[in-house]
Amino acid sequence: MQGTLRKLKSSLTEPVQYHLPVGDNLVDLNAYIGKELTLTFSGTILCSNCGKKTKKSYSQGHCFVCMRKLASCDMCIMKPETCHYDQGTCREPQWGEANCMIPHYVYLANTSGLKVGITRHTQIPTRWVDQGATQALPIFKVQTRLQSGLVEVALAEFIADKTNWRNMLKGQNESIDLKAAAAELIPQISDKLNELSELFGATAIEQLDEDVVDLNFPVTEYPTKISSFNFDKNPVVSGVLQGIKGQYLIFDNGVINIRKFTSYEVTVG
Repeated sequence: MQGTLRKLKSSLTEPVQYHLPVGDNLVDLNAYIGKELTLTFSGTILCSNCGKKTKKSYSQGHCFVCMRKLASCDMCIMKPETCHYDQGTCREPQWGEANCMIPHYVYLANTSGLKVGITRHTQIPTRWVDQGATQALPIFKVQTRLQSGLVEVALAEFIADKTNWRNMLKGQNESIDLKAAAAELIPQISDKLNELSELFGATAIEQLDEDVVDLNFPVTEYPTKISSFNFDKNPVVSGVLQGIKGQYLIFDNGVINIRKFTSYEVTVG
């Protein structure tokens, strides 16, 4: 089977069910756990937007031209608090309306420890799976991506807003009482929340009372030492698949971040 890679598709089952998109095909990865799996990079990278061949992948699978013009590749996607839609400078205003000017959630998660994150309402629980979170709790619902970014920045003064991917893959994070964490954190940003409510309106930010979501990943053995595969350095990734967590395949001899190699043409065998 040959085709270009896309990010892993997942379903929140017990455990999480993963499929690997290879061109138009979907490979049932859970069925490979405990078995030999080989991915071979052909040397070809095809832009996920325009389909043209590119020597290097930018912004997870784009050619340089598309990376520079697409709103989905702008810096404000990584730093939503810098959203400039209201300034009239969005690269693609219609895309911004469909993806940024819609409800977002601010959540707490347990990945490599306690962290804060944001996601569109359509990406729950996918976002949590992609980050390798073992627990997640939505704490705020807001009207736009900008608002979610501003709340996240406020909370990031007290807890992490990034995942230590190496620790996440070692599977050593202990269970956290996310409800208790939220109860402790939210009062610490009350002044900022009041400020944002005055700026965007009283209904812009809604505090939630949701249940904690637990996630169980299909991993038979976690690595104690992390060694990463890189198609740019070695075109062949092969070994016994011991599990999948986040966007990573965990082999008996290393790990690979599939999302990093979006648009790489590979053969799966």
